[in-house]
Parts: sequence; structure tokens; C-alpha cells
Amino acid sequence: MPKVEIYTKVMCPYCVRAKALLDQKGVTYEEIIAASDPERKQEMMQRSGGRATYPQIFIGDEHIGGCDDLLSLERRGKLDAKLAA
Repeated sequence: MPKVEIYTKVMCPYCVRAKALLDQKGVTYEEIIAASDPERKQEMMQRSGGRATYPQIFIGDEHIGGCDDLLSLERRGKLDAKLAA
């Protein structure tokens, strides 16, 4: 399973939803609370092509996007394949 990283913000409902889906699937992920850390936020924005909203999710080296993007992959049946790669 590739490394999964999720850049988050405290009290963010989208972050909670994205993490809940990953938890439901039994995925181990690294949570990076970036909103209160300017260096980590800059890192997130650089990796995500300038996106500054939370969460920003990466599977391996691939930028998945935010919560809606993760949920869309799940609805289309494509998330499990990305997690298994």
C-alpha cells in the first residue's frame, strides 16, 4: 500500500469526513496538521499546485485533491485500486 498523507486543519468537517473514509477502509495515513504551521502549509500548497483549502490528500506521490475528490474516487470505485497500487 502506498503512503497516504492528509494535510488538515483543526475543526475542519471536510478533514473529519476524509479521515473517516480512510479509517473505514482501514487505511493507515499520516495526518499533517498544516493550518497552524506556516512551513507545512507552504509545503502543502507547493505539493498540491497552489491549493490552500483543507484537506489536501496524497496517495504515494499522486495528489488526490480534497475531500470531495476522495469521495468521488470512492463513488466511482477507483479509490481501492489507488490504495492497492
